[in-house]
Amino acid sequence: MALGTYGIKRLSDVSPENVEILSLYTESRESVANATIKKLDAKSILTPYYHNAETGGNTGIELLGGMYNLRLPFNDFSSKGIYNLIIRPLEIRTTITDCGVLSSLPNVKGLVFDLNNVPSESRNKFVNNGLVGYRIEYLNEDGTKIPNFYRLITSSFFCEPITQNLTNSNQKAIRYRYINGGSNLLFCTLTPTSAPSNKPTALPFIGQPPQSVIITNTHFNPVHIEIEMVDYDIDSLGIALYGNQTKSLSDGIYTIYDSSNNIYKQYNLYETRDQFGAPLYEVRQDRGNNIDFTKAFNNIAQQ
Repeated sequence: MALGTYGIKRLSDVSPENVEILSLYTESRESVANATIKKLDAKSILTPYYHNAETGGNTGIELLGGMYNLRLPFNDFSSKGIYNLIIRPLEIRTTITDCGVLSSLPNVKGLVFDLNNVPSESRNKFVNNGLVGYRIEYLNEDGTKIPNFYRLITSSFFCEPITQNLTNSNQKAIRYRYINGGSNLLFCTLTPTSAPSNKPTALPFIGQPPQSVIITNTHFNPVHIEIEMVDYDIDSLGIALYGNQTKSLSDGIYTIYDSSNNIYKQYNLYETRDQFGAPLYEVRQDRGNNIDFTKAFNNIAQQ
């Protein structure tokens, strides 16, 4: 505050195409043996909101940061149980093509990526300075991730390899230079890449070809949402307690209606008796899908 710097947190205005949504389903909190994990299509279920005349932004054009509508498709959320959703930045998996330096600036070291090894739906991000701020995580040869180790991309430009005559045989003859376009190679500088001043020979590790890596945007922090699908919620309990109800005396059909007077549930009401005709039990039996629509509330109320 003394420096006049505050309010560093900002609402994200990320596009759904840069988001991944993972769903973990279990029948209950105790049953995890049959857990099901699936990836949902973020572009079809996550919808951003836009500014209007009330919010002061460009109506219908400017994203209203931080506010999105999450739709739960019936096909993916039809079973009762616990759904854990992880909403995280999109992960791009690729491999390092080379770890090299610039011909004009030999002290600038970086990673080279070949767009042919990048998933087609993510290649539009591999442009000049399109990956600035992205995070790179590294995988071991066995496919496991190196825990809690990452680097940040500080620049990314199209490049091409060139051969230089070097007096030092220990250095690579292949170096890179920036070009405006027309190349499938992208040169990315990272941080940190320089050695600390107290130990100039300790160069930070930034990867090696053909190591597999995960490139992730840093537009927002991952979000966890827990959703529990149940037979009855507070609305259905309210309907059962306070909704309109009718009982047909002729056939014993007991009907419960929702707030719009649509038939919500029907039961058969009857008594069981012993061999001498004495009543034993009063029974309420769920009719299931066998709904008698002649018991519509508006029809009965008008009689």
